[in-house]
Amino acid sequence: MSDDVAGEIRGTTRGTAPVPLSVLDLVTVGAGRTASDALRTSVEIARLAEARGYHRYWVAEHHSMPGVASSSPAVILAHLAAHTERIRLGSGGVMLPNHAPLVIAEQFGTLEAMAPGRVDLGLGRAPGTDGATAAALRRTDRLNEGADDFPQQLVELTRFLDDDFPDGHPYRRIHAVPGPVQATSPGGVQSPHRPPIWLLGSSGFSARLAATLGLPFAFAHHFSAQNTIPALELYRQTFRPSEVLAEPYALIGVSALATEDEKEARRQVLAAALNMVRLRTGRPGLVPTPEEAEAYDFSPMERDFVESWNANVIHGTPDAVRAGLDDLQKRTGADELMITANAHGGDVRLRSYELIADAYGLPAAG
Repeated sequence: MSDDVAGEIRGTTRGTAPVPLSVLDLVTVGAGRTASDALRTSVEIARLAEARGYHRYWVAEHHSMPGVASSSPAVILAHLAAHTERIRLGSGGVMLPNHAPLVIAEQFGTLEAMAPGRVDLGLGRAPGTDGATAAALRRTDRLNEGADDFPQQLVELTRFLDDDFPDGHPYRRIHAVPGPVQATSPGGVQSPHRPPIWLLGSSGFSARLAATLGLPFAFAHHFSAQNTIPALELYRQTFRPSEVLAEPYALIGVSALATEDEKEARRQVLAAALNMVRLRTGRPGLVPTPEEAEAYDFSPMERDFVESWNANVIHGTPDAVRAGLDDLQKRTGADELMITANAHGGDVRLRSYELIADAYGLPAAG
């Protein structure tokens, strides 16, 4: 691990957790609630996470999903930066093929200027939506081209962030601002930090690319659990040390929900699973209430999907969730667990993060 990454982790409050715990926020919108409600909840969760010793707080990019209000991670992160002081903030992730690399370099350079030394830039190559929406975002129907060009887009973004296009390159005189060019301007001073890049993935492609480039890797265990161990093994086996990392560092996204009562946890995750059923069958909507999920007439195929989906959601009492998280970390060897709590109500999600912090003996709020 490099000095930068080691310094980031050193001093992190873990309580009795085997590795740092972090938060992945989808800014979910429940039925009967508004996007404003969801965004207020995100601020509350970020402030709780900071007070309780969670290490980082990431926001995921999704589009055209009524139940997810995180279409613009950079805007949300700027809002969260104004309401927090210490916790790391980042994208989990920005879907790079949806954007011009220069735009992302400018956005995250701005975030770094707002919250120096605590911004992460997590990148993915999926669209974060359906094909038609992706075409509208990218103004092209050649969607595979965007995914195939991801390595080149990553190189371009990195050069904008570092301001180091070689002489003769057509972008040599273009600068991402805020950025390093300010330090070379007369009288200029620039922060020594720039947002560290993470690669996100749910298969072996990003695992291998992250390993080849010597970058930290975040794997989406919460929706691709069958690929977790193979992807992490591939990442570790093919890792090449870099200026960023001397050894591999991998976190995994984990869906987990803690409640005081096990039956209530089952009710909450059933509602979240019904939301996924509707999304996967082309009927996206707001996250249903537990009462609506209990009254819903699941078909046999839908019931099978729910059982399979919830088998990878760690849920129950705080002690049960802690045991499930500990077991998952031991099986995967993950260096960090990033917890996403999906439920209809913001109060349920907020309470879940609090109960998990209690279970691990993380510091009390305030």
